[in-house]
Amino acid sequence: MRVLIVEDETAAYENLLDILKEVAPDIQIAGNTESVTQTVHWLQSNPAPDLIFMDIHLSDGSAFAIFDKVELEVPIVFTTAYDKYAIEAFKVNSIDYLLKPVKEEALEHALEKYSKFTHQDIIQYLSQLTRLAPARKYKDKLLIPYKDRLVPINLDEVSFFYTSDKNTSVYLKDGRNYPYSKTLEQIMPSLDPANFIRANKQFILNRESVTDITIWFDNRLLVTLDVDVPERIYISKNKASEFKAWMVNNEA
Repeated sequence: MRVLIVEDETAAYENLLDILKEVAPDIQIAGNTESVTQTVHWLQSNPAPDLIFMDIHLSDGSAFAIFDKVELEVPIVFTTAYDKYAIEAFKVNSIDYLLKPVKEEALEHALEKYSKFTHQDIIQYLSQLTRLAPARKYKDKLLIPYKDRLVPINLDEVSFFYTSDKNTSVYLKDGRNYPYSKTLEQIMPSLDPANFIRANKQFILNRESVTDITIWFDNRLLVTLDVDVPERIYISKNKASEFKAWMVNNEA
């Protein structure tokens, strides 16, 4: 059985992988994707897996956006640390819904349920996913606490978000920057993934701020923005294809 794991947290991915190897050593890991864009690209470029383990909260938004871009006939086991109130709703139609950290017993139960699903069961279940998923609304403005006031900022004014030593800042296209109390992990789900991308552990970038992309010697990408940055922005080799697709696809 070929399995695709859609998970953007390294620790969660490794935990799931370890348990899979323990309870189902014959399973083949066909791939691991970390975002909506990367998952869509993988599904469009590879033979369909037999089963997908999918985190709901990905680096560039909700996993439900995947279903708007590709037609799936593959059963899915959702994994997440959140959405506890949605568990019962998903259990009505899904293969299973596992809370993180995933436990061995729960994973075994999910695989047992999968083995009993017919192709027709899968088609019927997938047809209801988009009805279960709420329409996603993204922010268009931030309210930044600064000294003794609140500064309203339109997101199209933002060039990038940057974090260093657990401190996050918002950098604007006019050169201003403000400290921001949220982490990049907390910020990204509220941003429209068509306009913003998690470039690496330090940066979330606005598409309109990218002015140049250089192919680095090890197939990384070096990104230049329309404003000065605290450090060079590199896109890893593994994420380079996703980043290039995001840059040219207005529906990413």
